[in-house]
Amino acid sequence: MNTLGTVIVDDESLARKGLRLRLSDFEDIRIVSECANGKEALQAVTEFMPDLMFLDIQMPGMSGFDVVSQLQQDNMPMVVFVTAYDEYAIEAFDVHAIDYLLKPIEPDRLEQAVEKARNQQQQKDAVVEKRRLLDLVIGITGKSETSVAQLLKDHTGIVSHADKLAIKDGGQTALVLTRDIDWIDAAGDYMCIHANNETHIMRITMKDLETRLDPSVFQRVHRSTIVNLNRVTRLCSHMNGEYYLVLANGQSVKMSRTYRDKVQHFL
Repeated sequence: MNTLGTVIVDDESLARKGLRLRLSDFEDIRIVSECANGKEALQAVTEFMPDLMFLDIQMPGMSGFDVVSQLQQDNMPMVVFVTAYDEYAIEAFDVHAIDYLLKPIEPDRLEQAVEKARNQQQQKDAVVEKRRLLDLVIGITGKSETSVAQLLKDHTGIVSHADKLAIKDGGQTALVLTRDIDWIDAAGDYMCIHANNETHIMRITMKDLETRLDPSVFQRVHRSTIVNLNRVTRLCSHMNGEYYLVLANGQSVKMSRTYRDKVQHFL
């Protein structure tokens, strides 16, 4: 059975103990750390790379929201906020928490939260497995990324990726077709989606956004940048060893050395 490495964060020891006991009823929940404050939570995420974190909102010094804002996007666990106050519910979901539990936690609501975490983890695992299969088959056959991706989709039944993104802007929601996206770059907790000569701001982690996009079309070329490979017209090298991708609209995007070897076989 696949387990979810889990961190419990609460400044009250009795609350941590109670939640730990309740989570012991779930065979696939594996507690890797318990933290009494936000600083310990950040250290635990770095050390254990957990899949899931139950995070109290009101804590002295650093709130649960502060913890989330300081987490790196690449190691962001799924977050379930836990609090005695319901006034934070909207803000909790604004930072993409998978659930929001009120103290005292009802057994049914805890079970729902765990089930949401399971489902989200399964989706992530499916994307990772597809990536591994793609890399393996490309290495063996030498075929293009697009043809191999279609072959795996036909034979494995892997769910296709999103063809549009719903991006909220105040009271409106813009539907951006993924095929129209030129490139994406990170700005703190937000992603800047560049499409049709417009920039849309979306609150989502780079890691989560990658899972929504087709890897045969969208690849990360820098820690904070994803490009639409169909928009790339040239790969340019510079004297300092750095590379730049030139897009069809003339935009130049830096490609870090870390991603150079990974991206070259797509181009």
